[in-house]
Amino acid sequence: MMAPTADNAGYAGGPGSARASLEALRAEIAKAVVGQDPAVTGLVVALLCRGHVLLEGVPGVAKTLLVRTLASALELDTKRVQFTPDLMPSDVTGSLVYDTRTAEFSFQPGPVFTNLLLADEINRTPPKTQSSLLEAMEERQVTVDGTPRPLPEPFLVAATQNPVEYEGTYPLPEAQLDRFLLKLTIPLPSRQDEIDVLTRHAEGFNPRDLRSAGVRPVAGPADLEAARTAVAKTAVSPEITAYVVDICRATRESPSLTLGVSPRGATALLSTARAWAWLTGRDYVIPDDVKALALPTLRHRVQLRPEAEMEGVTADAVINAILAHVPVPR
Repeated sequence: MMAPTADNAGYAGGPGSARASLEALRAEIAKAVVGQDPAVTGLVVALLCRGHVLLEGVPGVAKTLLVRTLASALELDTKRVQFTPDLMPSDVTGSLVYDTRTAEFSFQPGPVFTNLLLADEINRTPPKTQSSLLEAMEERQVTVDGTPRPLPEPFLVAATQNPVEYEGTYPLPEAQLDRFLLKLTIPLPSRQDEIDVLTRHAEGFNPRDLRSAGVRPVAGPADLEAARTAVAKTAVSPEITAYVVDICRATRESPSLTLGVSPRGATALLSTARAWAWLTGRDYVIPDDVKALALPTLRHRVQLRPEAEMEGVTADAVINAILAHVPVPR
């Protein structure tokens, strides 16, 4: 994210101040999390687009800490669920509980009733429990005993999965993967970043106590709402719309893929490009905005052919090749 200029600084409480507040997130999150600027930006884009995020990285790269720090800096309520093979759908959504005093059933909300739900290791629970999140993610409500119950606003699911631990995991079905707006890969830190992490811990940093690390709220739901309104007004030319469609159609024709990007994925790419354009200080989308968000928006919506996978081809490589060949509008 780039700093806003004087031209787009705006008035107090307006879109310019909302942008400045969201810009301040990076500095605030950096008090607890070293590096990971792309992941922070991706989470902000998802919040602006009312989408959900899949975080993938090896254990120990601060995926959980990143989400907790973001919630603290945005003054949002957050809950964490550790997904395990014995987790039941009601453990996530809530259930009806019999009250002996009133001789009636009352609904006890599950952890999904929050602003930011951290679904840790989502691929370690069976498909039945995974599917309990589908209604919440798509409809932003939970239906128990035939009664729909709306979730708080804003609402975002940040799910983590470890790419190297295949034993005891259940791959996410394509329909559920498509519900995630972005898939963000959390890399191992650079040597200097890792030195900074160890130095902080040696100086007494406690990742379970963000207040002691100096993390304070720098934005809130009102800023998010103002930002979302501004993003919705970001102009998209017919040429940009056609460019997004051409990229997504090219994935359906790629010889390396068995599954290309659906129209829902094309809509997602257009939405994330608009959010990125607004964050960088413009009220219109350019091709570079589409390119910047193509990988995180599309990488989990395509499926490689087995022979391509055996040859070491990756989804990112296929998408990058498509971006290099699809004509860019001028």
